[in-house]
Amino acid sequence: MDLQTRIARAVQRYWRTRLAQKEKQGSSSGVQDAGSRSDVTGGKQMDGFAELICELLHESGLDKAQMFNGRRASELPGFYRPEKNWDWIVVADDRLLALLELKSQVGPSFGNNFNNRVEEALGNATDLWKAYGEGTFAPSQEPWAGYLMLLEDCKECRAPVRVYEPHFAIRSEFQDPKYAAASRLSVSYAKRYEIFCRKLALERLYSASCFLMSDRVKGLEGRFSEPARDLAFANFVASLTGKIAEHIQMKKLGTLR
Repeated sequence: MDLQTRIARAVQRYWRTRLAQKEKQGSSSGVQDAGSRSDVTGGKQMDGFAELICELLHESGLDKAQMFNGRRASELPGFYRPEKNWDWIVVADDRLLALLELKSQVGPSFGNNFNNRVEEALGNATDLWKAYGEGTFAPSQEPWAGYLMLLEDCKECRAPVRVYEPHFAIRSEFQDPKYAAASRLSVSYAKRYEIFCRKLALERLYSASCFLMSDRVKGLEGRFSEPARDLAFANFVASLTGKIAEHIQMKKLGTLR
């Protein structure tokens, strides 16, 4: 099965899980959550991506027993807090090899949720690398850290966003070139997420990042898009499998430090 087909299956599972959770919650309580909260209170939507990554790494030679996801099994100590539950981690030969955050967002409320996602990702990265620098994961070498975002593709997320700039102008990459500066319209939330994911990797806050979009109707058929080539899933996985292959080779050669 080619990689794009396997990604499509994970996308399809994501939307089916959301729909099932929403229907279950509505039938059990008789009242739907406000907005899209009922879509997200059940969790498990991104499990298809976690399982796909596990399969790809297993095919690359990594034992599945060295991969962990789920509450408690994927918790790691931090520096500014006792512990953090990552979405998925790899621990092999008493070494932390990789960790991953799997995130998503659906409409219609993109504003606050976008800011929350940014602050969460930055805080997690800051805590992780400070803990690593202080020897918390010794004898591990620098682990691979990944960030994957799946965003609902809809007209709301593709529309320009109003900004106010009461004292200083926003950075040029967030300004929408299609509109005059006086209009105070910035790039869409879709573009903001693309810029955000790219900067996570460029600034070395995460080793690699991935950005996918999918319509909630077509997504049930597994349809998705990759808006930026540098944030494509194939590149993301290639970076991760390279890290794992390096560890496997060092172990074979007896050069693990």
